[in-house]
Amino acid sequence: MPVSQLTLNDETRTPWIAFGTGTALYGKDAQQAVTVAIRNGFTHLDGAQQYNNEDSLGAGIAASGKPRSELYITTKLGELKPGDTPKSALEESLGKLRVDYVDLYLVHHALSHVGRLKDIWIGMEEARNAGLTKSIGVSNFTSDHLSEILEVATIPPAINQLEVHPYVWKALQPTLSLHQKYNIVTSSYGGLSPLVRGRGGPLDPVVENIRTRLARARGSAVSEGQVLHKYFQQKGILVVTTSTKVERILEYLDTENVPELTPDEIEDIEAAGAKLHKRFFVNCSFTSRYIHI
Repeated sequence: MPVSQLTLNDETRTPWIAFGTGTALYGKDAQQAVTVAIRNGFTHLDGAQQYNNEDSLGAGIAASGKPRSELYITTKLGELKPGDTPKSALEESLGKLRVDYVDLYLVHHALSHVGRLKDIWIGMEEARNAGLTKSIGVSNFTSDHLSEILEVATIPPAINQLEVHPYVWKALQPTLSLHQKYNIVTSSYGGLSPLVRGRGGPLDPVVENIRTRLARARGSAVSEGQVLHKYFQQKGILVVTTSTKVERILEYLDTENVPELTPDEIEDIEAAGAKLHKRFFVNCSFTSRYIHI
């Protein structure tokens, strides 16, 4: 089944779910995992300069045999070397990825560019205008960071990739309000963290009840992860996830076939999430040293 797409504010479109090469693949050879992901249905590949594996991401893309036109490739700007610009850094990434352009280029971390965010964004626009990327956006940007670059932007960010799940949903509201104002798509990493890293919280019984109802309605198994992924899909959130297991990859993509949550179930998830504020990637937003995402 084809993967549903989201329309960005620059009128391009992106698959709503992406295979990420950070977290478990950070700093590792990603070739085999990427090839397996593509051959089992993923078309959106999410990479980054700071993951230190763009070469193997490119090798995995090449080994998959999938035409470039059928793939959506994302990379992210890391810390700039002296004399480099966002455009020159992307040119280096394109060589590693073995492609002529990426579909999406994000500023990975605002705190890697303290005091020069406006210049960085102007450089991102230069990369887009040069045809090296179809869309530009940001990652781990707060509402203050977004407001700063929007003062000079002639092209607003298309996407902001953040740690997004029910336990941070309430805290993200100032940022999400700006997303809504400028039609910036919210992208989630670590979306399954409440189920994987945060067991025992108020979300657990709510997700289980919904899972049971969905499995009964579907007439076949539904996982807890699919419940949250379906929640994100219905909210118009771009999900970045990863796994080295084929069965898990197929499960993520099978979310398309899971029945929709009811409005009451969506409210129940957000109400349960509001009872506990818990981040699982705190270093990503509050220090300049980027760890995994």
